[in-house]
Amino acid sequence: MLRSILIYLSQAAWARRIVTGWNFSWRAASRFVAGENLPDALEVITGLNEMGINATIDHLGEHTSDPEKAIQATEDVLDALTAIEEADVRSNVSIKLTQIGLALDEKLCRDNLERILKHAQKYDNFVRIDMEDSPWIEKTLSLYRHMKDECGCDNVGIVIQSYLYRSEEDVTQIMKVNGRVRLCKGAYQEPENIAFPKKKDVDANFNHLTNMLVDGAMSAGSPPVSEDGKIPPIPAIATHDENCIDFAKTCLKEAGLPRAAIEFQMLNGIRRDLQIQLASAGFPVRVYVPYGTEWYPYYTRRLAERPANLWFFISNLFRS
Repeated sequence: MLRSILIYLSQAAWARRIVTGWNFSWRAASRFVAGENLPDALEVITGLNEMGINATIDHLGEHTSDPEKAIQATEDVLDALTAIEEADVRSNVSIKLTQIGLALDEKLCRDNLERILKHAQKYDNFVRIDMEDSPWIEKTLSLYRHMKDECGCDNVGIVIQSYLYRSEEDVTQIMKVNGRVRLCKGAYQEPENIAFPKKKDVDANFNHLTNMLVDGAMSAGSPPVSEDGKIPPIPAIATHDENCIDFAKTCLKEAGLPRAAIEFQMLNGIRRDLQIQLASAGFPVRVYVPYGTEWYPYYTRRLAERPANLWFFISNLFRS
């Protein structure tokens, strides 16, 4: 119930106006969001790199309301890719397709996405397409396939959510083309006819899909993370759940694959101890580093995911 309420609030304009008007809100959100500007994100990434951790930079935003804003969002991603190259940090980028125009005009979005991928190719960098809620899944996967199959962009990856019934078939199809997948559990509220309602089933499917990704990596020759930390291996296991992490380690060991053939991904501000532990053990670790003024929906979904995050928010409320 609490999770459903928070996810609803993440999309409610009235709640956004109230919460972002509280002085303490940014103080609480800054635990997870690097800052409002690109240099803030680069500073966080530099610190992560010094600990042996790679990054994915994300300029926050979704459901852009007009074409000009979609084009500006695209320019912001291009700027981020250029800044990564100039700063010589170990990072790639992630994007949401509704931020670059998917909800407005599919051709506009396709053109913007191709611009981003071609720009990333200039720097031998990588772009991860984030998965959004269910109305956008099929269009997102279609554009992902278009970029790989018809535009010759092999520097693109996708996100798959284990709480969806369809994800097993999606992974099966993506593994046929050696696609790079970031596997997460899912952060949106979805109806029971398309998503597992029980956490134990989401977790079980997460492990099942992990095993499929490891098998896919083995079939593709186990490509490791690139030496510069920009191009991830095929399986990117995005979780803070130590049981799921241990399961992935076991899959990797049983398949006889090197540690560099899998990547563990986590969120900025959550379980830094575990990030360092995994990196110290020789596993590639990548932290998702968001920045920008559009932090409210992202932050509210983080509150929905873990009760500990909500208590952190409440403690800031009473200190303000």
